[in-house]
Amino acid sequence: MDINQIYRKAVLSVAERPQIEQLVRTKGWGMAQRFVAGDTLEDAVRAVDELEKIGVHGIMDLLGEMVTTELEANTFAENILAIFDALEARNYPIYVSIKLSQIGQDLTLANGENLGMVNARRILSRAKQLGGFVRLDMEDHPRVDLTLEQLRTLQLEFGNTVGTVLQAYLYRTFDDRKNLDNLKPNLRIVKGAYLEPETVAFSEKAEVDRQYRRLVYAHLEAGNYTCVATHDESIINDVKIFVERKKIPRDLFEFQMLYGIRRDLQKNLALEGYTVRAYIPYGRDWYAYFSRRIAERPANVLFILKGLMRG
Repeated sequence: MDINQIYRKAVLSVAERPQIEQLVRTKGWGMAQRFVAGDTLEDAVRAVDELEKIGVHGIMDLLGEMVTTELEANTFAENILAIFDALEARNYPIYVSIKLSQIGQDLTLANGENLGMVNARRILSRAKQLGGFVRLDMEDHPRVDLTLEQLRTLQLEFGNTVGTVLQAYLYRTFDDRKNLDNLKPNLRIVKGAYLEPETVAFSEKAEVDRQYRRLVYAHLEAGNYTCVATHDESIINDVKIFVERKKIPRDLFEFQMLYGIRRDLQKNLALEGYTVRAYIPYGRDWYAYFSRRIAERPANVLFILKGLMRG
């Protein structure tokens, strides 16, 4: 295990402690705003407006995951549907990211239906009506099989209105991608941000980077729409070279990044004529997302420690 993985595992382990969560939630909202657009949908829409000015599109992401009650799941679904109402009047691409666990993936209704699928169909119906797109985020490894199964069902019903995410650090992912080829899916390729055991995930950064490139290249060569989700300029430059060499058109891929991270790079890629989107997370359930961002770089821990000391 390399130093980057040791660092990430240490931070995520500490972040799981209730006393740490309470401390950060009490004093850390000002710091979280570096990575989170705000509490409300209105905050997120303002962030979209600002990004559109520099040619970068927004991906709306209402934070929250792994709900345990039908009421919570349905409330999340209603709040996600409100995104479409807010963006319908704007001449922007409507692009929404959801977690199936936040809309009821773990809950079964009295009639035997999975609540996550019921709510996903509601959301996708609205997206399709408006010509929008919905990304099913991938969560930790125990949810991969069910999420991919539900993707298959939803894509048969809603076509290219829906896509999902594959995580390069999982051993299984290269096979998962190949097994999805018959769907011609729109996939977002990420390195992976959850705390996973070495029994299921690569622990060396170099190996994760290698697997990331393999996944992106394989998905592009298969003729599938590919979202290259990284801030790693060496990978971005390699993808640029790859698509030029293979004569892959620019309308078959895009670059995706996170709100508040490398806005200069996002702007420059957009100026070069690439499609660029930034994830715009918002909402009060920001702690888990914030923890994963802090775990990505040692500099981020220094950032939060300084903020806590000021508080």
